[in-house]
Amino acid sequence: MGERIEINGVRVYRAEPAGPPRGAVIVIHEIWGLVDQITRIADRWADEGYLALAPDLLSDIGVTPEVGEELAALNADPDDEKRASLQPRLREALAPIRSPEYAAAAVARLRAVVDHLATLPAVDGRIAVTGFCFGGTYSFALAADDDRVRAAVPFYGTAPEPDAIARISCPVLALYGELDPAIVERLPEVREVMRANDIEFSDHVYPGARHAFFNETNPHTYDPDAAADAWQRATVFVGEQLGTEI
Repeated sequence: MGERIEINGVRVYRAEPAGPPRGAVIVIHEIWGLVDQITRIADRWADEGYLALAPDLLSDIGVTPEVGEELAALNADPDDEKRASLQPRLREALAPIRSPEYAAAAVARLRAVVDHLATLPAVDGRIAVTGFCFGGTYSFALAADDDRVRAAVPFYGTAPEPDAIARISCPVLALYGELDPAIVERLPEVREVMRANDIEFSDHVYPGARHAFFNETNPHTYDPDAAADAWQRATVFVGEQLGTEI
């Protein structure tokens, strides 16, 4: 359905709706990069009537879609030893993302995508962001950095520090799996900081679901019931916040 293009110096996958867009959704990938699983999610947003742009934030450090597909397949392998062999490769491949310079550059790229969307009359400023794991974390980060974003839906992403949370100006719907302790244990603190800063924040924690419960390519974590419910919540939320509910 979509195509891989470049916008404002950023490689993106663009999926267009069949008719005039109800708005735009930026879809931020997992640590596997801009793999086919993410482009299919962008296609689903296009099917919902939105212009969907999925930026590539990892190819420049060597995690191209081809490398990401290989690493993701290894992570989903039923062989325990093969999955274990992924960890050192992943640590090496993703080492650059731990630097503040990388984070600043990634947010700058996301803002460049927003810059493009803000010029489109058909979008009319109706811009939302969603993302998964790494992308969920950067969904929070973009919402804190760019007040042109009107809605954010991070899936199992790490919320920023309180000073960054305070800069979020849009409503946020966060979706988590119960069996994701590093993120869920911090959730009460995140709720409190959101409340203290009068940010419209809601979350849903799926009982028995793991991190990456939405990724249908990973049989170890995928939860079809949680994924279906999360999609329904996400699409309704974005429609409400952008004023484009059907």
